[in-house]
Amino acid sequence: MSKKFRIGIVGCGTISDMHAQAIQQSKNAELVSVFSRSEKNACRVGEKYETKWSVDWDEFISDPNLDAVSICTPNGNHLDYGKKAAEAGKHVILEKPIEVTLKRAKELVNVCNKNNVQLAVIYQNRFIAEVEELKRQIDKNKLGTLFMGDAYIKWFRSQEYYDSGAWRGTFELDGGGVLINQAIHTIDLLQWLMGDVETVFGQVGTFTHERMEGEDNAVATLCFKNGAIGVIVGSTSVQPAQSRRIELHGEKGSAVIDDNNVKISLKGESSKENEKSENIDAKSTGSSSPLGGFSIELHKKQFEAIVDAINNNEIPPVSGKESIKSLAIVLAIYESSKTNAMVKMDDFINP
Repeated sequence: MSKKFRIGIVGCGTISDMHAQAIQQSKNAELVSVFSRSEKNACRVGEKYETKWSVDWDEFISDPNLDAVSICTPNGNHLDYGKKAAEAGKHVILEKPIEVTLKRAKELVNVCNKNNVQLAVIYQNRFIAEVEELKRQIDKNKLGTLFMGDAYIKWFRSQEYYDSGAWRGTFELDGGGVLINQAIHTIDLLQWLMGDVETVFGQVGTFTHERMEGEDNAVATLCFKNGAIGVIVGSTSVQPAQSRRIELHGEKGSAVIDDNNVKISLKGESSKENEKSENIDAKSTGSSSPLGGFSIELHKKQFEAIVDAINNNEIPPVSGKESIKSLAIVLAIYESSKTNAMVKMDDFINP
C-alpha cells in the first residue's frame, strides 16, 4: 500500500472533530498533528486523536512530514492561515465557505496557484451517493431541459448557539448569518445541479435572534444561465426545524432532495425513490446543535477524493475556484438586499 497522505488540522473548535475523524478513517490519509492558538483546545484535540499538538505556528507548519493542512478556523481567518500554509508548500483543505468576501477568496486561490499547491473546500453533500447519481442523470438529460430549481433550508438555531462563540453571526469572521453558514451547503448543491446563476434578487433580515450582525432569515429569486428560474429560502428561526429540500423541475420530469433522500418522477412513469440515507435525518441536522445528527461518512468520502486528486496531480473536488460560485451567490443576495436591486452575477464576480 502506498504511503498515506499526511494532514494537520488548523483550528480545534467544534468542526475539527469531524475533520479529525474523517481523516483518521480515510483509506489514503492520516492525521499527524493539530494546531490551535488555544492551548486548551490544541491539547484536547491532540490527546483525543493521539497526535501531536502545538500552539506554535512555525513549529507546526515547518514539519517536513506534513503534506497538507485542513483549516477549521472561523470563515474570516481562512485566507490568513491558507496563505501561510501555501507559502510553506502545504496543500490547503478548507471547511466551507472558502472565505467571507470575494476579494479574500480570490486572493487565496491565487496564492495557492502561485505556490503550486492544491486548494479544496469541504462541501460533503456533493458526495451523497443518491445526489451523485442525480447529477449523472441530469447530465444525461434525464429530466430534460430544466426550467425551475428551488432550495429550502428552514432550520433552527438557538440564541445560545449564536452566543456560544463571539465570531458567530458576525460579518468579519462568519461572513453573515444563515445563508453563508447553514444554507451554503444547499446553495452549492442547487447551483451544481442547475448550472451557473445569471441574476439574483434577495431580501434578508434578522427576526428572532439578538446580538448578531448577520441574518437569520433570507429569501431570493434566481435566474440561471440556462434560462431556468428558482428561489432560495433560508432560516434559523423555524420551530420545529424542517428537512432540507431541493426541488428541480424539467420538461421530462422532476427530482426532489428531501434531506438526503432523492425522489425522481418522470412523465409517464411511476416515481422512483431511494430512501437510503448516509446521514441522520434533518430533524437533527436542522436543530440547534450545529453538528447534531451528522455522520462523518460524507466528509471521509470527500477527503479521500481530495487526496486521490492531489496524488494524481489533478484538480480536487470542490476546488477553490469552484467554491467561489456558492459564496458569490450568498454575497450577491446580501448586496441585493442592501441595494434593493437585482445583481448580475458576472458583473458582481468580476467587476
